[in-house]
Amino acid sequence: MSWDETSESLCQIARGLSVFGDRWTLLIMREISMGVRRFEDIQAQTGMSSNLLAMRLKRLEEDEIIERRQYSTHSNRFEYYATPKGKELDGVLLAIRAWALRWGGFPPGAEPAVGLVYRKTGETIDALWQVPRSKKPFSFSDTVSTISDGFAKEREARAAAFKASRLKSADTPARKSRVAAKPAPKRKTDTSGTPRLKLAKPAAKEADATAAKTPARKKVTSVKKASKAA
Repeated sequence: MSWDETSESLCQIARGLSVFGDRWTLLIMREISMGVRRFEDIQAQTGMSSNLLAMRLKRLEEDEIIERRQYSTHSNRFEYYATPKGKELDGVLLAIRAWALRWGGFPPGAEPAVGLVYRKTGETIDALWQVPRSKKPFSFSDTVSTISDGFAKEREARAAAFKASRLKSADTPARKSRVAAKPAPKRKTDTSGTPRLKLAKPAAKEADATAAKTPARKKVTSVKKASKAA
């Protein structure tokens, strides 16, 4: 089933997944629900490339899950907010959190990364907590949240690593090729200006030339002296 077919399916799960059915989209919504609004801050915490993040944000805006608001009149920069339609994904994130608390491989009794308390009753929202029936969908706005020390350090480390990476890429000059081109061999020209190529001598001629430079050895002939007749 293609992505377009999924978005037109009669199955509600398939149609919902066509909008938010990948980890990047839900991580973006997690950050927005935590009050992270700006592009670079979302990128630092999700680890997404700038191109991928821009594509996902554009798609979410087209699907009216988020909206952007310009926060600087001096530059074309925006902050991202969940629309009422997007806020209803809080219940999806809460269900994923509850499942991961039970099956995510955490040790028994481990402190949640983000502790949640339901404002209306003061109940702690753990892995077994059920959303109470009400006239409006669940929202993280209905909770009081606290970040654990471990998760806070993890996020600080991500932000520091992202900043260091940006500074490193900004300080690194573009590499230039250090391989110098070899100068072309000079060609001899005759008086007419026509290039004259110097042809290589055959091996035989080179041997003759070498032999010519070697001084000739003197031939020693033995002269037999004739004996004088007595």
